[in-house]
Amino acid sequence: MPSASDILKEHWGYDSFRPLQEDIITCILKQQDTLALLPTGGGKSLCYQVPALMLDGLCLVISPLIALMQDQVSRLKEQGIMAAAIYAGMHYNEVKHTLENMVHGPYKLLYVSPERLHTDLFQQYLPALDISFIAVDEAHCVSQWGHDFRPDYLKIAMLRNVFKQAPIMALTASATKEVQQDIAAQLKLRQPAIFSQSLERKNIFYAITYTENKNRDTLERLREQTGTSLVYCRSRKQTEAVSRMLQTNGLKAVHYHAGVSKEKRKETQEQWMSGKASIMVATTAFGMGIDKGDVRTVLHYDAPEHLEAYYQESGRAGRDGKQANAILLYNRLDIKRLQESTALQYPPEAYLRQVYQSVVEYLQIPIGAEPHRYYDFDLADFSKKFRLEALPASHALKLLEQEGLWTISDAVFNPATVQFIVDRGELDRLGQTYPDLGFVATGLLRLYGTVFVYPTAINIIVVAKQLKLKKELVEQFLQKLHQMEVLEYIKPKEGPQMFFHHYRVDSRHLIIDLQRIERLRSRHKRRTDAMLGFLQDDKTCRTRSLLRYFDEPKEENCMHCDVCRDNKKLDLPAKDYNKQILDIVGQQQRIHMQNCIAAFPTAIREDIVTLIRHMVDEGKLKLHPDGSISPA
Repeated sequence: MPSASDILKEHWGYDSFRPLQEDIITCILKQQDTLALLPTGGGKSLCYQVPALMLDGLCLVISPLIALMQDQVSRLKEQGIMAAAIYAGMHYNEVKHTLENMVHGPYKLLYVSPERLHTDLFQQYLPALDISFIAVDEAHCVSQWGHDFRPDYLKIAMLRNVFKQAPIMALTASATKEVQQDIAAQLKLRQPAIFSQSLERKNIFYAITYTENKNRDTLERLREQTGTSLVYCRSRKQTEAVSRMLQTNGLKAVHYHAGVSKEKRKETQEQWMSGKASIMVATTAFGMGIDKGDVRTVLHYDAPEHLEAYYQESGRAGRDGKQANAILLYNRLDIKRLQESTALQYPPEAYLRQVYQSVVEYLQIPIGAEPHRYYDFDLADFSKKFRLEALPASHALKLLEQEGLWTISDAVFNPATVQFIVDRGELDRLGQTYPDLGFVATGLLRLYGTVFVYPTAINIIVVAKQLKLKKELVEQFLQKLHQMEVLEYIKPKEGPQMFFHHYRVDSRHLIIDLQRIERLRSRHKRRTDAMLGFLQDDKTCRTRSLLRYFDEPKEENCMHCDVCRDNKKLDLPAKDYNKQILDIVGQQQRIHMQNCIAAFPTAIREDIVTLIRHMVDEGKLKLHPDGSISPA
């Protein structure tokens, strides 16, 4: 059997593992349960992908992140590794076909979203799967005390009853001691080996600024930076507004959120990944699983809800180990939002019952209807139809999801599917009567051999290219064939899906665990209070505050955050540095700020940045859109 290092080199091209990766892999190879806490960018996926190729059988990967699953499966296939994924919105026959392949084919990894585990179809195939080990990504989702509890994760432990010998690898980026203990208990880990890499990111400079003009500060901070930047906003509307503002001021910015079409999102991501656009403005889901190490700046346009989110999102900067910046801007509205957050996210019982009743009416589910079904669910349309404010309604939906009533997936792209419902003889006769339709039908059969067997996902763009027809014309022909009952054609669609777990009941008889919700409310209040304290504390080292929150003690200050910088004494008076800065700028008349800063010793460069900002504010220097400075 090749070694882990051989596999790493052959398939990923790396000469060595990152810290702890090889130790984690060794534990799984020894059939030992493992809990791994690796910071964002620490290479969690390799911890299960490498041993999956070393062991006989199939690695079962459980993840709630559909886009991440799709991306990883696509990458693995490009590397010649047999992998597949099962998630929300897939057709029954497509899931069945995938599971058949897992039983009989040489597959090494199967990614599954957690709500799929207890469906009848999955349970039917489960005993036939030859599972080598189980990897649980985003393992903090199993803990009610974590920041992203998902009830479907509680059902993962039942896999132990089926695969008694298969070890479990639980992975997460961050978790308090309490959450770590809960992960081990809920997943029924057996004396797990626990690997915890320090959460300290020594290459990230943390800076937090109170401002009443976020646009101005965002512009200034991004103009100062070279390389790629990532700006996080709380809402879709805001990502578009901030992106436009940056573009108007001469910066190459693009925006990304779930409301943008799949094609546009792909185009935008490629622009940013390739460097054609230096700034990505996105909602916070963007970045999970994105393999881009050279992000020099992560800027939060709004304060995150809690420190877990802040740490994870800011950690997307500097994954290449080089110097990077995590900048957070906040104002009085952020303070007010955080102070009111708990009441908003944990509404009264009556409101929860109202939202439940509205959901079942929206989806037209009668009392006693069978559970375990997927429904298309559009929050904006739902809120408008029942005259509910979208934000409170979304929080109520999340709470009811945590009660185990349903699972709401992120926006999922489901490609078009086709299945012929006539025999070959009728298809031949169709071609004689309608040559154009026959041409498209036989072309489909040539490209997708399973279209006579079960609903098959097709790529309309590929079909159009192969048949040398316009995409719109192919769609028209497919619709016509559907109307003629030659085939069943389901158009491609994209949007969130709701998976109903239980029989529908009258909202008055809905059982809600109010005591559990009250405990969650108290914990949420503590988390938002911690975030508020972190924002407003300008005396304590940022890194020490973060590590203390995650139960990692640190005695000394980091010396690479804004608090440490401001507390550090300059060796020379500021006026002497001002003179040096003016001399450097004056010699060249116009110089990029980074080149000016590079003329000073490394130990004082952070102070030089502050002085240059002050000199710009005082009118002594002029800052240009490209990040260069010149005499005023």
